[in-house]
Amino acid sequence: MPEAHGPLHGLRVVEAATLAAGPMVATALGEFGAEIIKVEEPGRGDPLRTWGNRKDGIGLVWKSVSRNKRCVTLDLRQHEGQELFHRLLAVSDVLIVGNRPSALARWNIDYETVHERHPSLVMLHVSGFGRGGPKSDLPGYGTLAEAMSGFASVTGQPDGPPTLPPFMLADGVAAQAATYAVMMALYHRDVHGGGGQLVDVNLIEPLARLIESSTLAYDQLGVTTGRVGNRLDASAPRNAYLTSDGKWVAISSASPNIAMRVYRAIDRPDLAENPDYVDPVRRQERAGEVDQLVADWIRERTLDEAMKVFDAAEVTAAPVYDAQQLLADEHLRARGFFVEVDDPDLGPMTVQAPVAQLTETPGRIEHLGRSLGADNAAVYGELLGLDPDRLAALRAAKTI
Repeated sequence: MPEAHGPLHGLRVVEAATLAAGPMVATALGEFGAEIIKVEEPGRGDPLRTWGNRKDGIGLVWKSVSRNKRCVTLDLRQHEGQELFHRLLAVSDVLIVGNRPSALARWNIDYETVHERHPSLVMLHVSGFGRGGPKSDLPGYGTLAEAMSGFASVTGQPDGPPTLPPFMLADGVAAQAATYAVMMALYHRDVHGGGGQLVDVNLIEPLARLIESSTLAYDQLGVTTGRVGNRLDASAPRNAYLTSDGKWVAISSASPNIAMRVYRAIDRPDLAENPDYVDPVRRQERAGEVDQLVADWIRERTLDEAMKVFDAAEVTAAPVYDAQQLLADEHLRARGFFVEVDDPDLGPMTVQAPVAQLTETPGRIEHLGRSLGADNAAVYGELLGLDPDRLAALRAAKTI
């Protein structure tokens, strides 16, 4: 039977970050059993609460990213708020912050102070530029990282501008890197008997690591990679192709075997016997010609007609989905990727399930994002032992 509380049950995480990357790390940990205490500024909260598409004034992304989290408010600009924060850290395992180093120092929650007072705590600082270097204390968002990482320079049509993604790409990639880094730090502490440490992740480097081929090409060959649209210099055919009914099919054929299947599927078996169109290097030299052959064949067929042929031929092809089509996909539905959660504010809401599927300790969604300060009494009263009079005084002083 699966464990009722998840593999990270017993781990307590204080999330004092805002917007995307830091909160996404806490989301991932919370899905697998960690207790997440989200600390927000009184009266304002995380800007993610109203970011993007909203329903009844509530940000939809907030509801999903803040799943399973206990929400408290605390003014870290007040000395009393800082001391209460450190009391919370004293009974926690991980701290997640995203502010600039100068702000953390003003609030007495910079790494040096935190490590001195809580030597076993793992502290994650995920920020625009990271510690060290001349830009460390500058504000930075994912858009800047998507530009500086090299992503935008290689994305888009050859004759078009550098293209930025319309979603939180840099934040999401940084969150993935930061999550496994936090787990490594905890493994070092709990398995090897080490102490706490700082995990320093910025938004630029994880995304830049994914497109390292560009810097390798420049370093070794003096070649600057440009924009090639939906094509890929290591695969042909590889593109998004328009069908006769105005839809799109994406094809990837990195291996010679897949390329030969494509040729046979589009009624060109002769090319599957020609080394010029099978060998990876020689095939890439003819990428434009190969691409046009595939595009012409698909253009004469509907999406369903093309996919029926490609699936039968085991071609690595897929329809280009919009959100409606993604939600309706029978394969993802069968895997349980979409979960309906009843939310007290918005009613039934379909969200994406935890991505990793563990057979013995699966992730779970207990609830979606809660209202600002919803768990003040439980966390400060029950966990830290503050009595009702003390809580009332903190509210009156706007500390919480």
